[in-house]
Amino acid sequence: MAKQRSSFAKLQRDKAKKERAAMKRASRLERKNAAESEEEETPESADAVSMVTGEGEPSPEELLQLIEDLHKRRDAGTISEDDFEEAKVELFARLQID
Repeated sequence: MAKQRSSFAKLQRDKAKKERAAMKRASRLERKNAAESEEEETPESADAVSMVTGEGEPSPEELLQLIEDLHKRRDAGTISEDDFEEAKVELFARLQID
């Protein structure tokens, strides 16, 4: 006895399933590429420390912004814990508290 062929509805479901899978793959690849390009744009840990010890006296608002950025980089994992602590101490030493 011959095998029964798939119905048109089943073929349509299979086609839609493959299309969704292809869209998911493309989306994942796009997010991965965006994350990699974002990582390339972030400064290295040595750059982070050198930015903190830069010349000139920034305003207290700028110092607080630098501290916030430093915490964000640590949370993102772009700088090591040792570099974070060193930069944080340097920034807090430059912060004038009235």
